[in-house]
Amino acid sequence: MLMWFLRQSSVLHLCRVALNIPIDDEQWNDGLLATIREKVHMEADRKAMANQANVPADPQFQSRTTYRVKNKVIYCLDGARIGIQYETYFAGEPCEIYHCVLESKSFLEKMTVIEHTLPFFLPIREVESEFLSSNAIKFIDHLEEILQSYVDRREQVRLIKELYGNQIGELFHSLSYNLIEFVMEDFECKVTVSIRYSDLLFTLPSQARVLAWPLRSSRGISVTERRASRSASAQLVPFRLPYAEDALKTLSLPEAFAEIVLSLPRALKRILSSQESD
Repeated sequence: MLMWFLRQSSVLHLCRVALNIPIDDEQWNDGLLATIREKVHMEADRKAMANQANVPADPQFQSRTTYRVKNKVIYCLDGARIGIQYETYFAGEPCEIYHCVLESKSFLEKMTVIEHTLPFFLPIREVESEFLSSNAIKFIDHLEEILQSYVDRREQVRLIKELYGNQIGELFHSLSYNLIEFVMEDFECKVTVSIRYSDLLFTLPSQARVLAWPLRSSRGISVTERRASRSASAQLVPFRLPYAEDALKTLSLPEAFAEIVLSLPRALKRILSSQESD
């Protein structure tokens, strides 16, 4: 893998000194991709013929043209291969760059993924099977969406740890950050948060569960509220916080965390008072 990275660095260096053509959404279509595919196969055939005839390669065909489509760059590689460079961002700041290389034996045959630097836990082979043979544009764009969504979820978790680390206890997440669970501490109740993303393209949770667990002792609240807290803690029955679940499903994770913390004392007071009246 390291040697492949080094080879790609050399390739990308060639691309930087070549012509870089910006492409808008309307121009990014099957026709353009077919043109790029035809070009790499023509170049591969020309090089093969030149090698057989022991003729120096034409400098015109040594130059490389890259096509920039939003946050991805399409470039030609030797051996009738096409490379895609994916640039990811969070809050306007650049994050990782990923690469994927496609190859086909001939212009008329379907392309396949032969190399990539995507995280192993993202479903590139499933996406390849579903889209690449029938809609290569859809495959390339779908991978971009999956990568950017993954980076967005990951960076949201990194940001809440950076901003609110002193209020977060245990924190667990799956490799693709489509399942995130953590404990909020330093409150009158222990608050557990569990969020799930049913699709890897989502950057907001499709499911959220927030539970407040009464503690055995409650300092800093009134006598009446403390009695209600002791009554609830004796049963150790958690209660849901619907406002917190709504915030998680409509706001980014750092924004939702701030909203939950801001409204938590009032929500706990209201719930404890309700339990006392019952």
